[in-house]
Amino acid sequence: MQLSQIHSPQDIKGLNTDELNDLSKEIREMILNHVAEHGGHLSSCLGTVELTLALHYVYDTPNDILIWDVGHQAYAHKLLTGRFERFSTMRQKGGLSGFPKRSESEYDAFGVGHASTSLSAGLGFAVARDLLGKKNQVVAIIGDGSMTGGMVFEALNNSKQTKQNYTIILNDNKMSISPSLGTFSKYLSKLSVKHRGSIEEVGNLLRSIPEHLGKSLRELFESGKLALTGLTNPGQFFSDLSVRYFGPYDGHDIPELIKTFQDIKEIPDVCLVHILTQKGKGYKLASDNPTKFHGYDPFHIEDGSMAFPKPRPTLTNIFGKALLSLAKQDKSIVGISAAMLDGCGLSLMKNDPETAERVFDVGIAEEHAVTFAAGLACEGFTPVVAIYSTFLQRAYDQIIHDVALQNLPVIFVLDRAGLVGSDGPTHHGVLDLSYLRSIPNMVVMAPSDENELRDMIYTATLHKSSPIAMRYPRAITYTNNIRTEFSELEVGKFRVVRERAKESDKLRVLLIGVGFLLSKCLDTAGVLSERGIVPTIIDARFVKPLDIAGYKKLFSEHSVVVTVEDNSVVGGFGSAIAEILAEMSSAECIGGVVPRLVRCGLPDSFVGQGEIEELQEDLGLSGQRIAERILENAPKGSA
Repeated sequence: MQLSQIHSPQDIKGLNTDELNDLSKEIREMILNHVAEHGGHLSSCLGTVELTLALHYVYDTPNDILIWDVGHQAYAHKLLTGRFERFSTMRQKGGLSGFPKRSESEYDAFGVGHASTSLSAGLGFAVARDLLGKKNQVVAIIGDGSMTGGMVFEALNNSKQTKQNYTIILNDNKMSISPSLGTFSKYLSKLSVKHRGSIEEVGNLLRSIPEHLGKSLRELFESGKLALTGLTNPGQFFSDLSVRYFGPYDGHDIPELIKTFQDIKEIPDVCLVHILTQKGKGYKLASDNPTKFHGYDPFHIEDGSMAFPKPRPTLTNIFGKALLSLAKQDKSIVGISAAMLDGCGLSLMKNDPETAERVFDVGIAEEHAVTFAAGLACEGFTPVVAIYSTFLQRAYDQIIHDVALQNLPVIFVLDRAGLVGSDGPTHHGVLDLSYLRSIPNMVVMAPSDENELRDMIYTATLHKSSPIAMRYPRAITYTNNIRTEFSELEVGKFRVVRERAKESDKLRVLLIGVGFLLSKCLDTAGVLSERGIVPTIIDARFVKPLDIAGYKKLFSEHSVVVTVEDNSVVGGFGSAIAEILAEMSSAECIGGVVPRLVRCGLPDSFVGQGEIEELQEDLGLSGQRIAERILENAPKGSA
């Protein structure tokens, strides 16, 4: 049966082993071709094809619940659950999500995108089933990288709440995005080698017995392998948490997986099945370099080269080089990442012998990363915590309680701030200005270009009096003119980019851009100039603190104030400006009128996936759309 004929998991249940293996090859080929053309997550998806087939073969989905952790690995799941025809639209505007999404399919039981959530969600489903008196199965599939997250251990500790079967599939491929680190990863490796070896030794011994003597013993061994695994395994850690451990098993052996899952279904307990898979399986370039092909832009399958090479370095690379340079000068600087050394630019520091010992990858454990940094700061170090904006949300309490409350000089560097494109709402970093601005003692800054980014990280390393955060978007650099020297910025001070032409008094417009959206202000100014309006343009630089006196002076000289940011308008920079304007009186302003405020930002709703420029246009963040809003809100007779 061809993949195009699969409309639901029911269609694969009558296939034999050879047909399932042929289908796995076709699924891999389709995933590879799609990611090569459109970009996406490749290595993890190629590694879970057989596992996905076996799960849908054995379990009665969607009645039985499958919950995928993170969701990077769920492309095969989508292909088997009625989404073949729309698969080519994945991660594009209006198309399929790159992650499981409840509103997309009844087979997507739980929406995901961040790691380490599956066990807690699965336990919730299992307990709900018990309370409702239902008999369906609940299966949570989690990778070894996600097992480092604290929520996992909280869920395991609580897992005996269910009275029926609840199955955890541990997909062990020896890495998350970056190689899995820490004691738990080493523990899994020990299980993989020691336990698989002990089972195989018994099997080899029995198979060496002559046919007429050993047949019954061999049959007994094969039929009882699952029980033997559960009884003799070294997985004491899970047993101590009242979780029955089975494995490890070959995650690419479909018959073995099917037999294992069929047996596990009959056990009325919390069971963990340890599966060994290979990231990137079936495409040698990805299996040899799974980190590179974790999330990848369109590429040529023949050699793995990018289809559209980036003409300049990324902002992540600019940050990484700047931090490496500063760390060589300042031995107190320490880099911290949560399984994202490459993604956040810290690999440059890690790969340099002079600074390598001062870089720490704590795994997928953002909460720990922040409090770990707080401890380092207490002893005089300058910790730089580099985490994607959307992932730092997970450590909000630690930022408040362990860093800001104690006023410790921890530096937070938020990559992927603003809209990130095809990864969609789970990965857009559109709340950081709101959640950071509300924290006492926190300094928040946003560079508008590459040189300002370098100056801000330099300023942050000199700022020892409080925590400080810098955020920047996912982007390539806009210029090749990048300075080698650093300049310290005055905390809280904005920069005047262009002053309003004095003759354009008819409509006095003040444009304030936050971060790289300053470019939208320049575009807006170009549109307004066609109407004879030459606005003042400000690079905010800082979101907190603000130069209130300086802003009030500017406000007093303008009739319309416009803020432009790639953050939610709720609680963002525009809200900070509204607070200043609320304190002003008409007597402070030219003409006796407090200026009107136009806040241009992201809506109070979750934004879907799509190309960043495309999404910004739809949301009104283009020069033309912003200019139209300004003219609509201009005082009567002034525009």
